[in-house]
Amino acid sequence: MITRPAFLGRDMAVDLGTANTLVYLRGQGIVLNEPSVVALDSSTGRVLAVGTEAKQMIGRTPVGVTAVRPLKDGVIADFETTERMLRHFIRTTHRRRPFIKPRLVVAVPSGITPVEHRAVKEAGFQAGARSVTIIEEPIAAAIGVGLPVHEPTGTMIVDIGGGTTEVAIISMGGIVVSQSIRVGGDEFDAAIIAAVKKEHSLMIGERTAEELKKAVASVHPTEDEETHAEVRGRDLVSGLPRTVVLPAAQVREAVEEPLCAVVDAVRTTLDRCPPELAGDIMDRGIVLTGGGALLRGLDERLRHETGMPVHVAENALDSVVLGTGACVENDDQLNRVLVAERRR
Repeated sequence: MITRPAFLGRDMAVDLGTANTLVYLRGQGIVLNEPSVVALDSSTGRVLAVGTEAKQMIGRTPVGVTAVRPLKDGVIADFETTERMLRHFIRTTHRRRPFIKPRLVVAVPSGITPVEHRAVKEAGFQAGARSVTIIEEPIAAAIGVGLPVHEPTGTMIVDIGGGTTEVAIISMGGIVVSQSIRVGGDEFDAAIIAAVKKEHSLMIGERTAEELKKAVASVHPTEDEETHAEVRGRDLVSGLPRTVVLPAAQVREAVEEPLCAVVDAVRTTLDRCPPELAGDIMDRGIVLTGGGALLRGLDERLRHETGMPVHVAENALDSVVLGTGACVENDDQLNRVLVAERRR
């Protein structure tokens, strides 16, 4: 076993996601995986909790306390809160060396604007980084699942996160064709909330919708179609708590609209694929990563819609941060996929 010098721990890879933030420390691997949520005192602006503790407060806070998600659709919606959250995570992972300013490599959606791009870098600098480097999420995910991104052959990856879905065809270390849509796990949750409200006059929260999605949601007909789930919420007519039984088929129908947006993005990207690379993708298939890849039946649905082989990555939830971490560990080898910028 090779012992790495202590200073290597200064370098960090961050998957700054809408739903979760993951941190990879050079030489140590993934050291933090926390929800991207911050609880604030509304009157003073003081941070009360970050991560898992803050997520447990969503929908349950008293007057004067707000639990916010500072990232929306894969980009920074609340700059100051994002900076404070990132600073907290940096300090958490550098408990023994609080004075060290790490070098950050941050994964971002491929479709973000230059302004959003600069906002991510500025948040990193304000959080205490000495340099901030950006990598696009599709390439990071492809590296994380072990695809041969630097070879002159086509690979296709679909990364479904909390706020965005990234579809990309990669060859020779770069993105040949890509599409980034602001549809992800959050949209699926919102669709479930709207369906329960419409069909049952019941208001449920984000956490309940997420749990329902994980428990019974399926995007392709399955053998256990008779599965049901009990859902608790507030009756919109009486205002009292009520429980309803929700069939799996109804949940599948609820998520159909955001699902169609994901399918359309995949089909559009394939339609724009150069003919030579299309043959490679036909051989290798499409790789699914991100939390959305774990939706039951998604691989079958995409296989049916595209006629292509579809595989779910084994490390679907961690692929982006693992790929970003590979850039931290081997920055000379993977330097061509990064865009570096150092504050002067």
